[in-house]
Amino acid sequence: MQQQKIDGPKHIQLVGAGLVGSLLSIYFARLGFDVEIYERLADMRKNKIAGGRSINLAISTRGLSALEALGLKDQVMKICLPMGGRSVHALDGKVQFQAYGRDTECIYSVSRSELNKILMTQAEKEGVRIHFNHQLTRLDLDLDVAHLSAPEKHVEVDAHLLIGTDGSASAVREAILYQTKAPHTSETLSYSYKELVIPAGKVGEFQMAADSLHIWPRKNFMLIALPNLDKSFTATLFLASTGDMSFETLTTPAQLNAFFKEYFPDAQAMLPNLDHEFFENPTGRMVTIKSGAWSFQNKALILGDAAHAIVPFFGQGMNCGFEDCRILSDILKNHLANLDWENVFKEFFTARKENADAIADLAEDNFVEMRDKVADPTFLFQKSVERILMKNFSETYLSRYQLVSFSNMDYKKAQNIGILEDQILKELCQNLTKPEDVDLAKATHLIETKLKPALSGAQSRWI
Repeated sequence: MQQQKIDGPKHIQLVGAGLVGSLLSIYFARLGFDVEIYERLADMRKNKIAGGRSINLAISTRGLSALEALGLKDQVMKICLPMGGRSVHALDGKVQFQAYGRDTECIYSVSRSELNKILMTQAEKEGVRIHFNHQLTRLDLDLDVAHLSAPEKHVEVDAHLLIGTDGSASAVREAILYQTKAPHTSETLSYSYKELVIPAGKVGEFQMAADSLHIWPRKNFMLIALPNLDKSFTATLFLASTGDMSFETLTTPAQLNAFFKEYFPDAQAMLPNLDHEFFENPTGRMVTIKSGAWSFQNKALILGDAAHAIVPFFGQGMNCGFEDCRILSDILKNHLANLDWENVFKEFFTARKENADAIADLAEDNFVEMRDKVADPTFLFQKSVERILMKNFSETYLSRYQLVSFSNMDYKKAQNIGILEDQILKELCQNLTKPEDVDLAKATHLIETKLKPALSGAQSRWI
C-alpha cells in the first residue's frame, strides 16, 4: 500500500482488538497513522480466553479480499480448511452433498482465535500499540474523554478521534446514539446456540467428510459442524431459547440424550462429551443491530458488529466487518491530502449502511433455509434447476449464495438479484416434473430480459 502524506491528525484510537479492530489497525498503520487499541480482554496469545464466542468461522471472498489487500491472505490460508458445500444429514442417517457453487468455489473454516492472533501480531509489527485489560466504560464526546476500567485502576484518556470496533454491545455506539438521538434497533433472535466438539476419530482422522459444512436440519432447529485443523469438528446446536422444544426444557442429561437420540443419532455417536459440554459450555445469544448513526462529527465512528451485528447463518459477520475495513481504507486514501474525518465518516456510512441492512436480512433468511428448506423436496427441486442454469449460463446466472460468498458485489445488489432469481426459478419450475427438462429457451429469455439488466455493471466487481 503506497504511503501518502496525511494532512490532519495522525493519532487514532480504536476500542476492541478483535478480528475487525486488529485488521483495521493494520490498514491505518499502513496509511501512516499512529494507532492505539484498547482491548477489554487479556492477550489471547498469552492467556486462555473463556467466553461464548464461536470457535471457528467461515471466511469467504470478501474477507479474503480485505486480507489480500494487505498481503496477509497467504498467511491466513495456511490455517483454513475448504468447504465446497453442505453435507445435509437426514434423520435416517443418509447424507446428501449440496455444492455452494462451481467446483472451484468454496468457503473456508478458520479458527477465530488463531486468525485473531495473526492479526494482533501483524498489527504490533506495524507499530500498533495494544493496551490489554482496558475496557471502555464511558465515552464523553463533548469533552473528548474516554473512561476505561483497567486492573485496579480507572484510566482517562484524551479521545479526539476514536473508532469503535467493540462488538454488538458497543460502548462507542451508545455514546454516538446519545449525541445523535438516531433511530436504533437491537433484535435478539428467539434462538440460542451451544457449541460442542466432535473429536478426531480413534486413528486421528476426521469422523466425517472434511470438505463441507455439515448440517442436520430439523425444521425448527438444527445442528451444524465445521472442520478444524486438528481433525475435530466444532458442532453448534441452534435451538429455541424458550418453549416446548428449547434450551429451557433440556435440563437433565437424560432429557438431553433422549433429544439427541431422537433427532441427531448419528451425531450423538460422535459426541463422547455431550453431557459435560452441553451443561458446562455457555449458551450464546444472537442479535441483529441496525443503527441509524455510525459516527458523530469528526470524533467517533463505529464499524463491524458495533454498527451492524448480524446473525451467523450466512457466514458473513466477519466478512462484512473485514469489508468495512477495506472500504473505509479506500475512502480514506482519497481524502488524505485534505483530511476531513467527518466527510470520511459520512461517505463510509453512505457506502455501507444499506449493504449492512441487506446482509442482516439475508442472514435471517438463510437461517430458515439451513434449518428447514435444505431438506424440503420443493426447495431441492428448484436448486437442481438452478444448478442447470448455473452450468448453461455461467456468465449471467450466479446464485444469490455465489454473489454473497464468492464476489465483492454490494450486498444490496446481491439481495435484489436473488429476488429476481427466485421469480425466474418459480416460473421455470411450473408444471415441471424433472429438472433436466427445464425449458432452456424460456430460461434464456427470462435471464436476458430480467437478470442481465440487473447485473449490468456488476461483473467488474466479481472475484
